[in-house]
Amino acid sequence: MQNTIFVSLLMAALVCLGSAQTVGNSNNRSQNIRDCLDEFGTCNQSLLTKVQVNEIADLHHDQNLWGCLTGYGECDHSTLTAKESEEVAAAKHRRNLLACETTIGMCDKSLLTPSQSERVASIEKEQNLLNCETGSEVCDYSLLSPSEAARVHALEREHNLLACETGEQLCDRTLLTPSEVKQVASIEYQRNLLACKTGDDYCDDSLLTASDAKEVAEAKRQREALACEARDQTCERLSSSLAQARAE
Repeated sequence: MQNTIFVSLLMAALVCLGSAQTVGNSNNRSQNIRDCLDEFGTCNQSLLTKVQVNEIADLHHDQNLWGCLTGYGECDHSTLTAKESEEVAAAKHRRNLLACETTIGMCDKSLLTPSQSERVASIEKEQNLLNCETGSEVCDYSLLSPSEAARVHALEREHNLLACETGEQLCDRTLLTPSEVKQVASIEYQRNLLACKTGDDYCDDSLLTASDAKEVAEAKRQREALACEARDQTCERLSSSLAQARAE
């Protein structure tokens, strides 16, 4: 009876040990497949089936081809077929042409055909003219024709006048004509008067005439009355400000 029990226990232990070894081997094979997929040095191809070897090789080839065609990642040209090499060269040429025409990316003009070089030069000239006309980018005046240069200079004067009229910091008063100086001064006067009448912080009281000051004081009085009628918190502040102004 004891012998029977011992044999049964021994058989059970052997079954468990065999099962554990099977699971361990299965895990090792799975890890090896992952290592081979990731191209780790720990990959042992002898543990792969022939089907797995072919599938992994095809996957690596497709990944490399994708990298060569898109320009992203590494590209091993030695693994490409003759047809694939032609496709990769064509894709590289298209990417370079796009970079040259859009100025986005690295452009190698030596790779362009004569007709493509002419087209790119034309685009660059048009882009430079646009930069000069808008003042948004670097302008190369040497690329402009006499008529283009005249138009650009006229636009620059117009842009400067508008900047002065709107109070922009880019205003260069030295470029204004005497009549433009008077025009800008008139606009600045009206803008300052409105700022003072509305209580804006940009108001410069020193630029007001005596009649302007009376007009501004009346505007403040009206704002105070409205604020008080509306029971707004600014009522007391305006009253205090007006009282101080009268005392002065």
